[in-house]
Amino acid sequence: MTAEQARLDAPRDAGWRRWGTYLAERAWGTVREGYSADADPWSSFPHDHARSRAYRWNEDGLAGWSDDHQTLCLALALWNGRDPILKERLFGLASKEGNHGEDAKEQWWFLDNTPTHAYARWRYRYPQQAYPYEQLLRENAARTYADPEYELVDTGVLDAGTWRIEAEHAKAATDAVVLRITVRNDGPETDTVHVLPTLWFRNTWSWGRDDRRPRLHLDAGAIAAEHHELGRYRLTSEPAAEAWFCDNETNTDRLYGTPGPRFPKDGINDHLIGAAATINPAAEGTKAAFHHVLTLAPGEEATVTVTLAPAGEPAPPDAARVLGERQVEADAFYGALTPAGTPPAEATILRQAFAGLLWCKQLYHYDVAEWLEGDPAQPPPPANRRTGRNAGWGHVNCVDIISMPDTWEYPWFAAWDLGFHCVALAHIDPEFAKAQLILLCREWYQHANGQLPAYEWSFGDTNPPVHAWAALQVFRIDGNRDHTFLARVFHKLLLNFTWWVNRKDAQDNNVFEGGFLGLDNIGPFDRSAAAPGGAILEQSDGTAWMAKYCLDMLAMSLTLAAHDPAYEDVATKFFEHFTLIANAAEHLWQEDDGFFEDELHFPDGTELPVRVRSMVGLIPLTAVAVLDEGLRARLANFAMHLEWFETHKPDLCGTVSHMGTPGQDGRRLLSVVGPERLARILSVMLDEGEFLSPGGLRSLSRHHRDHPMVLDLAGGTYRVDYEPAESTSGLFGGNSNWRGPVWFPPNVLIIEALDRYRSYLGDDVTVELPTGSGHHATLGEVADDLARRLIGLFHPDADGGVLFHEYFHGDTGAGLGADHQTGWTALVADLILRLRRSSETSDENLSIRG
Repeated sequence: MTAEQARLDAPRDAGWRRWGTYLAERAWGTVREGYSADADPWSSFPHDHARSRAYRWNEDGLAGWSDDHQTLCLALALWNGRDPILKERLFGLASKEGNHGEDAKEQWWFLDNTPTHAYARWRYRYPQQAYPYEQLLRENAARTYADPEYELVDTGVLDAGTWRIEAEHAKAATDAVVLRITVRNDGPETDTVHVLPTLWFRNTWSWGRDDRRPRLHLDAGAIAAEHHELGRYRLTSEPAAEAWFCDNETNTDRLYGTPGPRFPKDGINDHLIGAAATINPAAEGTKAAFHHVLTLAPGEEATVTVTLAPAGEPAPPDAARVLGERQVEADAFYGALTPAGTPPAEATILRQAFAGLLWCKQLYHYDVAEWLEGDPAQPPPPANRRTGRNAGWGHVNCVDIISMPDTWEYPWFAAWDLGFHCVALAHIDPEFAKAQLILLCREWYQHANGQLPAYEWSFGDTNPPVHAWAALQVFRIDGNRDHTFLARVFHKLLLNFTWWVNRKDAQDNNVFEGGFLGLDNIGPFDRSAAAPGGAILEQSDGTAWMAKYCLDMLAMSLTLAAHDPAYEDVATKFFEHFTLIANAAEHLWQEDDGFFEDELHFPDGTELPVRVRSMVGLIPLTAVAVLDEGLRARLANFAMHLEWFETHKPDLCGTVSHMGTPGQDGRRLLSVVGPERLARILSVMLDEGEFLSPGGLRSLSRHHRDHPMVLDLAGGTYRVDYEPAESTSGLFGGNSNWRGPVWFPPNVLIIEALDRYRSYLGDDVTVELPTGSGHHATLGEVADDLARRLIGLFHPDADGGVLFHEYFHGDTGAGLGADHQTGWTALVADLILRLRRSSETSDENLSIRG
C-alpha cells in the first residue's frame, strides 16, 4: 500500500481532505455573484471589478489553496513590472465579449495532484511584456462567428519572453502545507518579476449575517492568522520578505464613487503599481502578501517557499524534504495505478487527466434563498429576482467540495458532467466519487419533485439522466461490493425517474422530450425553446436516454436483489417500462434513412421527421444491457415475472424479440437497437465520410458538409450545416457546438455499448472498419479502435504539459472550447485503463449478474 493510499483509507475525520486545491481560477461573473436586474452576471461583476470587489460566495486565485469551507485562502500573485494590474487571477472574455463565447486567455497547466492533495503541481506562462488586455478585447470583439478566436499566442506577446512559474503544494501534516514557487526566466534578457504569495480570509463579515471579523497581523516576520472557528495559523517565508496588509473589502470609492475602507481589497495592487498609500502601516488586516523581487538572467531559476501551519504546534519539517517525500509518494501512487507497458506519453496523459480532475474540485457555496432575498447589510436585489433565475430552487443550500467541469469557464457543478467525472475519479478515489453521486441526490440539491439540479446558470434545465449509469460504473470500478452506496443512490433516483416520466413525456406515449439535453445546438432550432409552428419535438436522444435509464435502474435493482429479494419486484417494473419505451422508439426509426431521428408533431396531427444524421441518432445504441445466463436461476421471482410478461405481452416483446434469443454463453440482450439494425447504424457511424474521424465519432455526420439540412417551417428557414470546429451561430450558447466536433461523453458511452453487444454476439460478428475499406473487425476491435482514436487526441507538449479540451475538431482533432475541461474529458484516463484490462473482467462488468 502506498502512503497516499493509506491516507485515503484513513477515517475521514483524520483530516487529510480538510485542505486542498479548492480555489477556483474564476469567481467573478458567476450566477452567485451576479445581483443585477438584467440577470447578466458577466456584466454585473466583470473582471475589472474582481481585484476591487469582495466576493460573496467564494474566492479565486492562481495555484490556489484553501480549507474545505474556503475560510482561509493562499494563492499566488505576480507582477512583471509592466502590467497595469497585479496578476492575481486568470483573465478571459465574458460570454458576450468573445466571438465564440467565454474564453480564458491565459496559458496554464495542471501537472499533478493526489486525491488527498498531499502533493500538487501547477504551471503558468506569464508574459514579460505588458499583458494585452485591451488588444484581446478589441480584436475578439471585431471578429465574427465565422472567424477563429483570437488567443494570447496570436498577440505576439509571448514571443517577447515569458516567465515560467511552477507552484508545488505538499502537505507536511493534515493542516500544514508547503508552497514552493519556482520561477524561471525564459526570456532573451535579464528581467525582474515580483512574486507575492498571498494569504486572505474570505469575506464573511460584510453581509449583515455574521459580523465576527478574523485578523491577519505581522508576528516576528510571519503573517499570523486568527479566526473564531478555524483557529490560529502562521505563514512563513523563505527567503524572508516584507509583508504588506490590506482588507478583503470592496473598494467602493473606485467602483461606485462612495467612501469605503482605507485599505481595500486592491490595496496591495495599488501600492505596488502606483505607490499608493493603500497598505496598512499597522501591519494588520484580512489580506496580506509577502513581496519578493526576483531579477534573473535568461535561463536562471529562483524559488520562493512559504509554509502555512497551525500556530503553537511544532515547526513543520524541512520544506524541501516535505516536497521531496510527497512527490515520491505521488509517483508511487500513480505508478501502482498505471498498467505495466503503458507508453510514457499515455502514462503522462493518464496522470495529468487525474491531476486536472483533482484541481477541478472546488468549494461550491450557494444558498439560493439568501441569494434571492439579499443580505441585510447590502442593497436589496431587484424585485424580478424572486421570479427569475433559480427562483424555484430556494431549497438549494450548499457548502460542499464538488467536482467542477473546470475552474474558469465552468466553476460550478453540472449534473451530467459530474456523472462522467465520477467514473474517472473512481479509479483513484472511489469514496469521493460515491459521495459526489449521493450528494447531488441529497435534499439540499434534489428538488422535492425529483428533478436533479442541472447547473448553476439554470438549475431547472434538463441534462441527460446519466446518474444511474455513473453509479453503476463507480460501483463496478470499486469492486462490486458497496451495495449500501448503490441502494442509497437507487432510492433517490426512483424519484428522479418518476419526474422524467411525469414531466418529459408530453403526449404520454413513452416518447420523450427534454430540451437541449446537453447537446446544445445540435438541431436546426433551439431544442430548449418552443418548436416552430406550435409543434412538439419528440426526441430520439431523449427517448434513448430514458430507455438507458430504465436499463441502468434495472441493473441496479437486480444487483441489489442478490442481497435483498424485495428489489426483484421493482426490477420487473423497469424491465416492463423499458419494453414500452423501446416499442415507442420504433416511431423515431426512419427506415429510408436507416437511422433514428427527432420528429415534429404538429397540433393538426401531422408529423415531420427532422432528417439530420447527428449524435441524437447514435444515442439509441447506448440503451443496451446484457443479462447473465444464470440470472433467471438465481432470481426466481424476477424470472417468473419475466416469463409471464413474455407470454402475455407478445406485442411489446415483439419489438425487442432479440431478448428471447440466447447469445454468447447463453446471455440475453435488452436493447433499443437489435442486431438486425445494428449493422445498418454502424455502417453509417463507421463511415469516414459520415461520423468516423481520426479522433473519434463526430457529433454530426460530415455528409451535411455538402448536403446541409434545410427546413422551411412556420414562416422560417432552419438549417443544419456540418461545422467541425466552433459554432457559426449563437443558437444555444456562444461557444457550444454539436454540429461536427468530437465530444468525449457520447463516444465513451458508445464504446461501452459496442463492448456489450460483443459480449452478447461474440467475435463471429464483424463489421467494416472503416465502412467501405474491406477491412472487417469484431465489435470489440471497433470499440478498441475508437478508444485509441480518442486517446490519440492528446499530446504532451515539449515541457510535458497536457491540455484537456472541452471538445475537438471533427476533421483535425484540434482541441476546442474550454481547454481545462478535465471534467468529462478526463474520461481519457478510463479509456487508457480500459484498453489494458482483461477480457474476462470486462465481460463480468458488462453483463447484469444479479
